[in-house]
Amino acid sequence: MFSSMGLRCLPPDPEDNRGPSIKPALPLTNRGVGFIIQLLNIGFPMEAYKDSARDLIILDEIEQNPDATQASLATQLGVAVGTVNWHLKRLISKGYVKVRRAERRKLRYLITPEGIALRAHLTIDYIHTSFRLYRATRERVIDLLSQVRQAGHQQVYLEGDGEVAEVCRLTCLEQGIAVSDDCDGSIPSMHVRGMKVFLQLDEAP
Repeated sequence: MFSSMGLRCLPPDPEDNRGPSIKPALPLTNRGVGFIIQLLNIGFPMEAYKDSARDLIILDEIEQNPDATQASLATQLGVAVGTVNWHLKRLISKGYVKVRRAERRKLRYLITPEGIALRAHLTIDYIHTSFRLYRATRERVIDLLSQVRQAGHQQVYLEGDGEVAEVCRLTCLEQGIAVSDDCDGSIPSMHVRGMKVFLQLDEAP
């Protein structure tokens, strides 16, 4: 999402459906293991964002491939067919998509002019939101890296994948913090879970 703005890349589902928030970090100590948790405060409901992103992908796919089925859309989105069915019913009821019976047991979905206008609107919103997510991730990681420096480290181990993890990696390099592939417990570990970033500071030697 952040690097290529590809419309087929959805953000990972956050672990807390109530949306991200910020929790205070635990103070650094010279003993024990310190965990610092930074949750992105991006100022909008994640559920609404996911719904809009899915609507955008469905509209885009239907326009590009009128023979798209609910099963193929579900595969494209990485969700259950029932989820796609819910989105399609909503888009049809609002006049953004029309459905026709192409064969005895096959339906064809067609995007309407109103649907094309909605897709353009959602695309703009998607790009704006992507930049907000990028900035929020970068700011939080910079905060975490200041804690890494305070603990006397110049490198971290990064665990996780996806766009948020990639922003974490790039921000580390930008801030002069090396990213190690080895997790031997001697350096801090940064873990990415959906939209959450966890920093684990191990025992001081």
